Amino acid sequence: MPSQGLETVLIAEREPLLRFLRARGAGDAAEDILQDLWLRLSALDSGPIADPRGYLFRAANNVMHDRYRSAQRARQRDSDWISIQGGVGDVSDAPLPDRQLIARATLDQAEAMLRAEGDRVLQIFRMFRIEGIGQRQIARDLGLSLSAVEKDLQKAYRALIRWRETQDAD
Repeated sequence: MPSQGLETVLIAEREPLLRFLRARGAGDAAEDILQDLWLRLSALDSGPIADPRGYLFRAANNVMHDRYRSAQRARQRDSDWISIQGGVGDVSDAPLPDRQLIARATLDQAEAMLRAEGDRVLQIFRMFRIEGIGQRQIARDLGLSLSAVEKDLQKAYRALIRWRETQDAD
């Protein structure tokens, strides 16, 4: 099979081919382009090639251009799709309004469960879990012992576990 000779030349010329592709703008995709070239060569059934090295460099360049054109077509297709869908080009990462309402209601329920344990438990939980303040600092700021802060956090966690079990049951 003649393509095996090309595969041998490809292996021998791997580094020069990578430099060639990177110099022409392939960047990090150079390895992927060589992989594509390898796959194409494996499926190739051609006759003898007078200049296999030159053939490989031209083929690598062609594969790189094919990938570039394919990416351009994909971008154009996406752009056309967005314009068909109403011209909304900027997609927001913000959750949909219904999900915002559900999340707010869930947060309110969890906060109510924590508040039922006492305002101090809620305050310590917020300071520790939301504001990221350490337990020792919380104890100093509130004039409590470290043990009291730890116990209040345990109360908060137990309350949240109970709340979560009721949510899972629904």
